[in-house]
Amino acid sequence: MDVPRIDVRRAADRFRTRTGWLDSRHSFSFGPHHDPTNTHHGLLVVSNDDVVRAGTGFTTHPHQDMEIVTWVLDGELEHKDTTGHHGIIYPGLAQRMTAGRGIWHSEMNPSADRDVHFVQMWVLPDREAVDPSYEQRDINPQLDRGGLVPIASGKGHDAAIAIRQQHAVLWGGRLQADETVMVPDAPNVHLYVARGSATLEGAGALDAGDAARLTHAGSPWLRAGPDGAEVLIWETA
Repeated sequence: MDVPRIDVRRAADRFRTRTGWLDSRHSFSFGPHHDPTNTHHGLLVVSNDDVVRAGTGFTTHPHQDMEIVTWVLDGELEHKDTTGHHGIIYPGLAQRMTAGRGIWHSEMNPSADRDVHFVQMWVLPDREAVDPSYEQRDINPQLDRGGLVPIASGKGHDAAIAIRQQHAVLWGGRLQADETVMVPDAPNVHLYVARGSATLEGAGALDAGDAARLTHAGSPWLRAGPDGAEVLIWETA
């Protein structure tokens, strides 16, 4: 019998990579940071909160068999890949790259004087070795209406970018002060407070950078703090 669980992970306790151009906090094992007990939650295997300095970024590098979703919080991020896609990602623009059988891409901060802050998330696909692909969609109008909005979905949500994983949905919300939403009911839920603060039923207060990993926890309420909150919530099998 599945035991309901809520596991809170604080921002200060996460792995951190700091270089001259990058400040990155990792929710799971990533790069040189490895903990065999912390490699994923459900189908989510990467959730990195990155700040990239002006005029720098991730030069061309490869990926394979991964669904990669990027969500910008502040500033702009320039994407280029070997399939010919090129775009500027800004707050409220959902972006997905299917690495498939293999793709090379770069992610650079095009600004000369402003950092870019974004969260990048990787989900395992339900099919491997497919053709690489790319999609982006501005969902600011949906976010402005309040509540939780599907950002990326393998379940066919109309407003969301599509991912090749039928058991995963990424929900996002720019919650106003004291706004309350219900967390999706799924076997595995990863709730990340990207900005602001919130209170999660059964777990208490969450600040910016904190995460809660829910396992068979039902659908608890989440209430934004006095300054509101921007949240990213994955539901997966």
